[in-house]
Amino acid sequence: MPKRIMEGVVVSAKQDKTAVVRVERTFTHPVMKKIVRRSKKYHAHDEANTAVEGQTVTIRECPPKSKLKRWELVSGEGE
Repeated sequence: MPKRIMEGVVVSAKQDKTAVVRVERTFTHPVMKKIVRRSKKYHAHDEANTAVEGQTVTIRECPPKSKLKRWELVSGEGE
């Protein structure tokens, strides 16, 4: 089964080897027929501590690395 890949913005990179990434998605509201934006935060494993706040990064699904981390950093703008 292929791993899911998402793109988002780094919200926090203060933790060691962890980056918090906000991923936004848009969809049409079923009743109002209006485009709605929703966002969700994911904790991603950042082995080299390369993530910087405000950076656009790509994250990929991976086996659990800790209680909250089920994603890993693949690439970013600066790399």
